[in-house]
Amino acid sequence: MLLSVRRSLIFLLLMVLAFSSLAASRWQQPSYLITAFTEVALRNEYSQQGHVVRRWNKPIKVWLDHQVGDRELHTELVRMHIEHLSSLTKHPIEFVKTAKQANLTIVFTRQKEWKSQVGRLFGKRAESVVQGAVCMANFRVNDRYEIKEAGVVIPVDQARMHGKLVTCVVEEITQVLGLPNDSDAVYPSIFNDKTPENLLSGLDGLLLRMLYSEEVKNGMTEHEVKPVLRRLIARWQQDGTIQSATRDVKRGELYPLLGY
Repeated sequence: MLLSVRRSLIFLLLMVLAFSSLAASRWQQPSYLITAFTEVALRNEYSQQGHVVRRWNKPIKVWLDHQVGDRELHTELVRMHIEHLSSLTKHPIEFVKTAKQANLTIVFTRQKEWKSQVGRLFGKRAESVVQGAVCMANFRVNDRYEIKEAGVVIPVDQARMHGKLVTCVVEEITQVLGLPNDSDAVYPSIFNDKTPENLLSGLDGLLLRMLYSEEVKNGMTEHEVKPVLRRLIARWQQDGTIQSATRDVKRGELYPLLGY
């Protein structure tokens, strides 16, 4: 009787491990990666309409507008993350010395100034979607679907109250690279509000690399980009890029800082 119970427990344990392994690798499947890219890059958080590929072609020049304390902390968080993003995408991202030199402005402000800062950067219409958000980002494109300027607004006291200061830095800056949509269909990902991720996941790292690969072009539709992604993913399956995605993304400086 005891032997039978033990065998049953071992069987159940093996089934659990097998299921966990399957769940862990689901996001590495080609069809899942393509769907994730479509959801995050070609959709918009505030619109159900389809879009085309949008990304930066020129170097990203970052200006920090400090309206609250902890200037050094906020600067260091942004520095670590933009260096990580630049490493993943191979796209130049750097701080500049004046606001006029910048094409990406990141505002660290207070909750009481939150709405007005959103209106200043993104226009009055954007103020209507502030309710329920913890922080916000937006970007503008030219007629070639190149991102030409972007902004991020983080009300620090509000973000801290929700335990999301680092998450705001990571998610919003990443979104203005051309991955603007949040989706429950993408997991594990910083773009899924239900995921426990505070930093970029292996899946997020792959999405960024897809977006900034040489084969993907500004203005591509979903129909045009899918075959390109299939070829890219097939190559990554062969060279181990997908299998090592989680390990590779954790090379960013923020990961040991947060105990990952």
